[in-house]
Amino acid sequence: MKRLWLLLALPLLLLIAIGSAYWLLWAGSGPISQPVTLIVDQGASIAKVADQLEDAHAIRGNATTFRAFARLFGAHAPVQSGEFLLPAGSSPEAILYQLQFGRPVQRMVTIPEGMPSVLVQERLMAIPFLTGAVDVPPEGSVLPDTYSYRRGETRAAVLGRMQNAMRATLARLWPRRTPATAVVSPEAAVILASIVEKETGKASERRLIAGVYGNRLRRGMPLQADPTVIYPVTHGRPLGRRILESELQANNGYNTYRSPGLPIGPIANPGRASIAAVLDPAPTNALYFVADGTGGHVFADTLQQHQANVARWYAIRRARGQM
Repeated sequence: MKRLWLLLALPLLLLIAIGSAYWLLWAGSGPISQPVTLIVDQGASIAKVADQLEDAHAIRGNATTFRAFARLFGAHAPVQSGEFLLPAGSSPEAILYQLQFGRPVQRMVTIPEGMPSVLVQERLMAIPFLTGAVDVPPEGSVLPDTYSYRRGETRAAVLGRMQNAMRATLARLWPRRTPATAVVSPEAAVILASIVEKETGKASERRLIAGVYGNRLRRGMPLQADPTVIYPVTHGRPLGRRILESELQANNGYNTYRSPGLPIGPIANPGRASIAAVLDPAPTNALYFVADGTGGHVFADTLQQHQANVARWYAIRRARGQM
């Protein structure tokens, strides 16, 4: 009888032991007491991830145990690459599922429309999760947008994506240009778009301002764009004061008061909308524009009309105590 009891008890004890091991080493809460960041490299195997988890003390047992349970009870799917935040108490089973089917941490950096390259470089250098250094990129070479990046990725790689995006955008938009455009090359389109970007914050005005500048270019008139005067002084940073008379007279390749035509290079990184506006400007006879006091501009076909608009703008500024 005693022997029969032992024969019956042994399988039960074995099942209890297996169940306990399954719960302790696979399905039950893990030893993580606070969230842990895990970086999975491109093409990493479950075996490599198991070693990382053991080194991070994120699992009970060891890497071999994790691999064995993964083969027995896990889904037969590769782990994803990227950065994963493992919650406190995550079981090995939950960790594997997260690595196979969860969403990696998305880290983003935004380059606003019209941001100059000196500030693009500063923004990239300020991100603590990126590695390496980058120089100030050529002005106009970066496409403003929001970009994802991985923890530990190089700044050069992220900047490269931004510049590839600009090249791709120009390659897509340039063939769609209309006969109304005044620019003769993609490079000229970026230069003029950077001026349009700096002249207005209203999306509805971009094509009209591009039309005004196109009219002035075709007539050989100076563009007389204040942002081009400021650029050599600050390289895109805010000026913080009024433009000096000496700066209006400076001969530096950017001053569009002194010389007709486009400046020698972009003065910012223009967005898609400003590039598209330059390549398809609004039909207009206007040659002038000035601020209207509401954040927009008022346009004029003749110098006389423009002078009257300027007088109204000065009256608004005097009423506001700005003059």
